[in-house]
Amino acid sequence: MRRAAALCLLAAAGWLLAQRHDSWRVVGPGGGGSMFHPTVSPHDPKVALVACDMTGAYITHDGGRSWRMFNLGGTVRFFAFDPSRPRTIYAGAEALFRSVDGGDSWSLVLPRVQAVRGISMADDHGESTFLTDEAPRGRVAALAVDPANSDVLYAAIEGGQQSRLWTSSDAGSAWHDAGGLIAGASRMWAAKGALYVAGSQAVAVRRGEAWRTGASPGPLERVSAGFAADGAAVVYATSGGHIFVSDDGGGSWRESQLPGIGGRTGEIATSEHHPDTAYVGFQGLRTPLRSSYGVAKTIDRGLHWQLVWQDGHELAANVREAWLSPRFGPGWPGTPYGIGIAPSDANVAFTTDSGRAMHTSDGGATWEAVYSRAAGDGWTTTGLDVTTCYGVHFDPFNARRIFISFTDIGLFGSSDGGASWQSATRAGVPGGWVNTTYWLEFDPAVKGRIWAAMSGVHDLPRPKMWRGRSPDSYTGGVVQSDDGGWTWRVAGEGMGETAATHLLVDPASPVAARVIYVAGFGRGVFRSADGGAHWEPRNAGITEAQPFAWRLARDSGGTLYLVVARRDDSAAGMGALYRSGDSASHWTRVALPAGVTGPNGLAIDPRNPRRLFVAAWSRATAEGAKDGGIYYSADAGATWRNVLAEDQHIYDVTIDANDPRVMYAAGFESSAWRSADGGMTWQRLRGYNFKWGHRVIPDVHDPAKIYITTFGGGVWHGPAIGDAGAAEDLMDRLLAFRPH
Repeated sequence: MRRAAALCLLAAAGWLLAQRHDSWRVVGPGGGGSMFHPTVSPHDPKVALVACDMTGAYITHDGGRSWRMFNLGGTVRFFAFDPSRPRTIYAGAEALFRSVDGGDSWSLVLPRVQAVRGISMADDHGESTFLTDEAPRGRVAALAVDPANSDVLYAAIEGGQQSRLWTSSDAGSAWHDAGGLIAGASRMWAAKGALYVAGSQAVAVRRGEAWRTGASPGPLERVSAGFAADGAAVVYATSGGHIFVSDDGGGSWRESQLPGIGGRTGEIATSEHHPDTAYVGFQGLRTPLRSSYGVAKTIDRGLHWQLVWQDGHELAANVREAWLSPRFGPGWPGTPYGIGIAPSDANVAFTTDSGRAMHTSDGGATWEAVYSRAAGDGWTTTGLDVTTCYGVHFDPFNARRIFISFTDIGLFGSSDGGASWQSATRAGVPGGWVNTTYWLEFDPAVKGRIWAAMSGVHDLPRPKMWRGRSPDSYTGGVVQSDDGGWTWRVAGEGMGETAATHLLVDPASPVAARVIYVAGFGRGVFRSADGGAHWEPRNAGITEAQPFAWRLARDSGGTLYLVVARRDDSAAGMGALYRSGDSASHWTRVALPAGVTGPNGLAIDPRNPRRLFVAAWSRATAEGAKDGGIYYSADAGATWRNVLAEDQHIYDVTIDANDPRVMYAAGFESSAWRSADGGMTWQRLRGYNFKWGHRVIPDVHDPAKIYITTFGGGVWHGPAIGDAGAAEDLMDRLLAFRPH
């Protein structure tokens, strides 16, 4: 009843809960990661799209009050609205997609579905490469839709040493090579019978078959164009941190100055139909003494600028923030990565940065956070979730107390069963460790006692984090709370700075002398026999130098297992699996399945400790991804066989504690999986389709539901058997191309 009343109050206040087209929802505080390419509909300023660099895409129909995530199997690099058909939208990701129903569903435009012979996902992130023998081939870097005829499309397609212009007169059914393009073509606009293409140094214009390349103000960092009623093409650009404006479609340029001293500009955008107005992000601007950053606006083509958003040490007074800046300071999100202005109303704009989406409807007089809203004692998402997370953790003594371990924003907790969230690292956590919480464990017998593995190094074990950097420089360790996660203290001595990625509490150890094991990435295993007061390394038998100790597991008899993440696919750099039967005093290598180099997780059947399941990351080969999936051993690792090969990038595998016959898995191929027969066969969970999944965690309070943590898409919560009625036509068709 109280929950229903709260929902009514939110609706009355104009806030709507984000709606999906299935039984899944995303939970958490909202925001928290980088967002790009805000694009506003020319038909309705309340309709806008945003992309995340972690593959998610998002659409709002109510001016940002609620968002719905959709997934196209890769990172979206641009959106384009059809200027004549309000419900038609294009999205450029690993391929070109189109929606004709306002973003509800998407179909493949380029390459044509009929021409695709497969999809390769060979690299470490499972990036999709569409295999086709039909031209044009290559990534679509930019797209323009002709306002005089929406069936006419112009696409800048990367390939070889030069981008080329391809055109279609039938909405993408057939394409014609129209020749080479200016170097670095990244933006395109069709207007007044002309095609404008922004390259890396200048803007080129095609009228008929003739091209004209304008002057260069220098390397073009950001470019935006608008078209006045009198036919003037106004182009704004930033180069070398300065603003340049062209009144003749890029033919010539004049420099435009912000008020103040120094400073650099970044993202810049104008309104397509109101080009007198533009917004630009800036940083390091002194006005006159203090350095500030934010957004400036012009209404006279750059002759004058007004600072409409100016942060310094304090948040600007005209900005209504949610949780991010109050928690981490105004400098954390930084200046905008993206600015999108409504083509029909230059007073409406969205900005995105490293953690937020913000919105103005009054020309920048006020700004409002649209990534999160106040709820209960904290915050909850509007549907714009862009966080990486590792676990959902349930307090065994308080059913309403839940934690999510995040990257970049650290640990968040809820005291109302997930209805609202707040940062849980405010008190006692060293500043250099706040970034990432990889895992936490509760003492099963002591109310309020928690240990958490934290680090200043995020996104492990992905290679991008450790290439070119020694683990000796990693920060982190273990913290302990005795009041349910409200305050923390560093747990003990003997570990030093360590990127702690996992910890395991021995439930059979004495309460007064808990035995705890910690995986230290690049340092191996640590053990404490006094509840974390003192630590000692336990690496005897581990042969790797600086072992990438990643995950630990314990079977029902007390035997320990260690998963060591790989450095590369070579024999010297491959990952490993170890076993210890003497409390980590000595480790023995367990042979991995043939061909497997990237073990990522391990599950042990609680009924039979000889039954092991390894989650494996594939190897990249010339033929595609190989030797990934899930492998099963019935004899404690003496022999193995693959039981799930359809997904080659499995991050982790989980056994349901309530019914060990039920198992789950997730990975980097837009899928989560369920087995009802002890891991022998697997079915994809319909409705979940985020590209980069982490692990499935059964909901301890509702056996019919599960949580799925992700690499950049927040935490998904939904039916344990999937949603059979979920509309997922795009994913069905794309998944059909995957090699099985």
